[in-house]
Amino acid sequence: MAVPNTVTARVGNQNISIETGKLAKQADGSVVLRAGDSMVLVTAVSQREPKLGFDFFPLTVDYQERLSAAGRIPGSFFRREGRLTERETLISRLIDRSLRPLFPEGYQNDTQVIATVFSADNQYDTDVLALTGASFAMAVSDIPFPFQFAGVRVGRVAGSFIANPSETERDQSDIDIIMAANRDSIFMVEGGGKEVDENTMIEALLFGQRAIEPLLQAQEQMAKAVAAAKRKFEKVPLAEGVAARVREIALERVRKAYAQDEKHDRYGQLSQIKKEVVLELCDVGRPYAGKEKDVKQAFEDLKYEYMRRMITHENRRIGGRGTTQIRNITCEVGLLARAHGSALFTRGETQGLVTTTLGTSDDEQRMESLKGQSFRKFMMHYNFPPYSVGEVKPLRGAGRREIGHGILAERALRAVLPADDKFPYTIRVVSDILESNGSSSMATVCGGCLSLMDAGVPISAPIAGIAMGLIKEEDKIAILSDILGDEDHLGDMDFKVCGSGKGITSIQMDIKITGVDKQILTSALAQAREGRLHILKEMAKAIATPRADISKYAPKITTIRIPVSRIKDVIGPGGKVIKDIIARTGATIDIEDDGSVAIASPNSEGVEQAIKMIRALTQEAEVGKTYLGTVRRIMEFGAFVEIFPGTDGLVHISDLANSRVKKVEDVLKEGDEVLVKVVSVDRSGKIRLSRKEALAEQGGGDGKHGGGQHGGGQQQAAPPSVPKA
Repeated sequence: MAVPNTVTARVGNQNISIETGKLAKQADGSVVLRAGDSMVLVTAVSQREPKLGFDFFPLTVDYQERLSAAGRIPGSFFRREGRLTERETLISRLIDRSLRPLFPEGYQNDTQVIATVFSADNQYDTDVLALTGASFAMAVSDIPFPFQFAGVRVGRVAGSFIANPSETERDQSDIDIIMAANRDSIFMVEGGGKEVDENTMIEALLFGQRAIEPLLQAQEQMAKAVAAAKRKFEKVPLAEGVAARVREIALERVRKAYAQDEKHDRYGQLSQIKKEVVLELCDVGRPYAGKEKDVKQAFEDLKYEYMRRMITHENRRIGGRGTTQIRNITCEVGLLARAHGSALFTRGETQGLVTTTLGTSDDEQRMESLKGQSFRKFMMHYNFPPYSVGEVKPLRGAGRREIGHGILAERALRAVLPADDKFPYTIRVVSDILESNGSSSMATVCGGCLSLMDAGVPISAPIAGIAMGLIKEEDKIAILSDILGDEDHLGDMDFKVCGSGKGITSIQMDIKITGVDKQILTSALAQAREGRLHILKEMAKAIATPRADISKYAPKITTIRIPVSRIKDVIGPGGKVIKDIIARTGATIDIEDDGSVAIASPNSEGVEQAIKMIRALTQEAEVGKTYLGTVRRIMEFGAFVEIFPGTDGLVHISDLANSRVKKVEDVLKEGDEVLVKVVSVDRSGKIRLSRKEALAEQGGGDGKHGGGQHGGGQQQAAPPSVPKA
């Protein structure tokens, strides 16, 4: 029976405790991480035998947040958590990307890591705890996982880096990245910034790598105390001589295949070579009969070895490109007549059709999380249909990869979107990948930016993205710009960088090897910047700045402000007034607590009519201003005149005319329209009006009665400058 063991570490201002041996003891590895009132349980289980029939490592990672952790009941019909949310999916991917490349090559045992949030104080994000906990769970288990790492979030407030910033600090930060690393290398990076320069981003990564030292020491301490004996694992070697024989038969043909520019031609040739090699070596009576799996693996190893040496030793890539060369780019905008914004971005054999749709506040996405209910005004959705790579698969909902790519592009573009009060639209951008040969997520970023500009969204700067790769063979290093799918799969580092001409807005990095130092990172990001600037120039040929006007098919939205004290007048009892405005104008009206009112309608006439009605309800009397009002009540001491709907004031009998008035009825009657001037407004809001002063300003005398509709006076029309009730 495991004995409970606890270690502690301090990262930034956060104290973290890690405990094992108390909860979930039947898992191969189990740890509980606590920070403040937050608690995350992370478990790891790996089957004892390999899963046959798979040519990849069957690892599953699930991060899940129990809403009870924040004292909430799910709002779904069944009142229980359902499928993983986008946030949970993204964090699951972060952990998976950190773990997967560190397992021993050839390990094919079904493995599952589950991180569950049981308590959350919402002062610090629990994603970093889950990421760090995954490595701790491996460290205390018998699973043959040879590395240890820790996770950290890095922010920067007022020019100073912060490890694991609080939620308040994150709101003020111009950098927000989460990373997994150990002393020797950074393995995974996800995040972005507000157009941050490359040197600052590198310093942030190195700062984060230094900040995890206490967690690495704690992990070593716990692993030593638990002293779990690791299972023995050795990769099954290929049959003797098979690698050399495959190389002898196939090398020259593989070399010719990799000289092909077209993906399908290249893949077709390689597939045919593979079939011929298998037939030659594995047919009945052949030397490797029954060893078809070994021959196929030897062929894949040959492809891997040849492509890497071709790049590092011959400075030549697939199709003959140089290491910094970017494939041909074409951009088009405005392809779809009814879409609010559209763009087609093509880079080599990767192509994305991206649309932008503008909506009202009613179109915001409602989200439920540990922090409560929130609303999302900008959505970026990425779709990867099977025809984009010439495959046949059933169409289902968005998978983890599609969600992850969408979030990456969303982060890249969000940094340059206008503030809500400047552009009060809900924005949905959808990228449909029509064909793919690497960098489809970066095509989504570029196409998304083009479609936003085509839709007339006033972004502060154009954004482009580029996928970079790295191959390290002994002492030779090659950094590749605009990588293909094969270069991504066979390389040592894959990193995507998005940003403007000024700096980085989004970055994603996965490193499969150790020894990637500051010099390599600096060179890689500098080369990525050159490529990004080149892509931005190509994009500018199609559209350089956002269109001046939004699409005629987009809803028209105007934002006005009303006094907070008058919000109740616009809404009315039980919403009666606002419902009437909506029914009469066809507009959608959204009122915020600060008095801002967003009015949307399919046409500008509906917006203008609604604004006019709201203005009439919320006008406030201005001292010294003359209004054309309507007499509502006659009293012995004067008359109450409504100067605009819901607002009236008193004209005292002494202010009706220059001459003495014996009876109010001699001058006015109910229903009369009359010019009045606002003399004063007291603290309680009572308005004093004067007909006498209004007539004097207009150059009129009393007549007998001075401007009523009866009794000898002649009704005066309101001059153009006088507001009419």
